[in-house]
Amino acid sequence: MQFHQLLYFVAVAESKHFTRAAERVHVAQPSLSQQIKALEKELGAELFSRARGNVALTDAGEALLPLARRIIADTETARREVQELVQLRRGRVRLGAPPSLCTGLLPGVLRSFHDLHPGIELLIEEGGSHDLVRALARGALDLALVVLPLPASSPALTTVELLHEDLVVVSSAAAPAPGRPVRIADLEGRPLVMFRHGYDLRELTVAACRAAGFDPSFTVEGGEMDAVLGFVRAGLGLAVVPSMVAASAGRDLRVTPLAKPGLSRTIALAHRSDVAPPRAARELQKVLLASTRGPAEPAGPGA
Repeated sequence: MQFHQLLYFVAVAESKHFTRAAERVHVAQPSLSQQIKALEKELGAELFSRARGNVALTDAGEALLPLARRIIADTETARREVQELVQLRRGRVRLGAPPSLCTGLLPGVLRSFHDLHPGIELLIEEGGSHDLVRALARGALDLALVVLPLPASSPALTTVELLHEDLVVVSSAAAPAPGRPVRIADLEGRPLVMFRHGYDLRELTVAACRAAGFDPSFTVEGGEMDAVLGFVRAGLGLAVVPSMVAASAGRDLRVTPLAKPGLSRTIALAHRSDVAPPRAARELQKVLLASTRGPAEPAGPGA
C-alpha cells in the first residue's frame, strides 16, 4: 500500500467520479484507475461499486476511508512540522554552560538568537565543565560551553574556541584592600570560599596553590557561583572567579587581579563528534561565534 494510492482513493471517494478525481490530484485518469485497482488487489477487496456509471464506496471502502484520511492528515502534519524545523520557525536547543557564563556571556547572546528565531525553545543547563561533558556524552545536550583542555578520559567531542578569560580574586568590600596584584603564594593560609566538585574553577585554583607549594584552606566549600559570591560578600573568605563574573558582581565586592603570569581559562563550544547538532543548535553556534569573534573552524575530535 502506497501513499499516493490512498491519496487517489480519497479523491475518488470524495468526488464520486474517476475523471474529476484524476483532475484533482493532477494525474491521468487511466493511471489513477490503475492504481485504485492495484490497491484493491493488495487489500483483496473492491473499494468502489461502479454500477450504471455511479461510483459508490463498498463496505470495504467505507472502512478504509477514515483510516486513509487520517494517514494523509498525519503525513501533511509531519511535512509541515519538518518544514518548520528546517526553516527554524520552531524547534529547541539544549545548551549547557558554567554558571559564570550564564550570568556573563549568555544573556546577550541568547537575546540576539531569540530575536532572530523567536520560535526556537532554549533549554539551558548550568553545571561545571566536567558535568557538562558527561551530559554531552549521554546525549542530554546539543551544545555545551566547556573549559579547555578537556580531560583525557572525555568522549570524542568537537570543540571551537570562543574566548580566553583571566581569573581574578574577589573579596568583601569591607575587608582590607590588598593594595597590589595578588600572587598565588599570597593565598597560603588565607580562608577561601570554594566551589563544589565538578567546577573547573575549583580544580584550577587548587592546582595553582599546590604548584606554589601549599594546600589551600577552605572556610566554605561546595557552592554554586551565586552562593560563592554571597559567602565572599559576607566576609567568609576570598574566591578566585572569572573576570567576566567579577565585572558584574557589584560594589560590595572588591576585585583584585592576580600577579603575572596569573591564571586564565579557555572557553570552547563543544558537541559530540559522532552526532551532528540540530540545525537550530548550529545557528546558535553561529551567533556565539559572532559575539565572541572566535575562530570559525572546529578544532576536531577531542581538542
